[in-house]
Amino acid sequence: MTVRVVLAEDGVLLREGLAGLLDRFGLPVVASVGDAPALVEAVAEHAPDLVVTDIRMPPQMSDDGLRAALELREARPGLPVVALSQYVERSYASALLDSGGGRAVGYLLKDRVADVEEFVEVLRGVAAGGTIIDPTVVRQLLRRPPADPVASLSAREREVLASMAEGRSNVAIARALHVSEAAVGKHVGNILAKLGLPPDDDSNRRVLAVLAYLRGSHRRP
Repeated sequence: MTVRVVLAEDGVLLREGLAGLLDRFGLPVVASVGDAPALVEAVAEHAPDLVVTDIRMPPQMSDDGLRAALELREARPGLPVVALSQYVERSYASALLDSGGGRAVGYLLKDRVADVEEFVEVLRGVAAGGTIIDPTVVRQLLRRPPADPVASLSAREREVLASMAEGRSNVAIARALHVSEAAVGKHVGNILAKLGLPPDDDSNRRVLAVLAYLRGSHRRP
């Protein structure tokens, strides 16, 4: 499946490097821009299958890229977006998850680009409608006060929850934790029950629900 990409990154060397990398892996870059207004224009012109954007970009060098991405997802529901950040900022991840029903969105730290195959896999996953959050952000989201229901999870269940939030399937989780797929399925059921979240066959919705709960928007009254 060909995934046409609009790439937004103000650093010329990184932008050109990413464009060449994506082209080599079969994700043609139809437009490569260096600021947020140009990103909005490029998406309007090319109607890409995926947007990959830095969060901090001109003209204000603040969260211009993020705001442009949110604007685009509001105007074009379902537009897949992967946002890249130099450092962890939980509010950025929350804003992205709140857009477009939380589907087809990714939030990654820039150092993840170094693992090329994993990076490309994430892009394809998001383009296909997945929700993938950087593992470092996931770990921060899991650091909740003792009164939070997450505290009721066992150590193994917390490991499974973290893997779920990273976008891994039950098969991948079982492989990583060296347990059976059936055991993972049981842990997932226990996690959703303890967090007051109904089981759902849609893995993307499951990840979104868990992340939304962890950041506080689905707390019990």
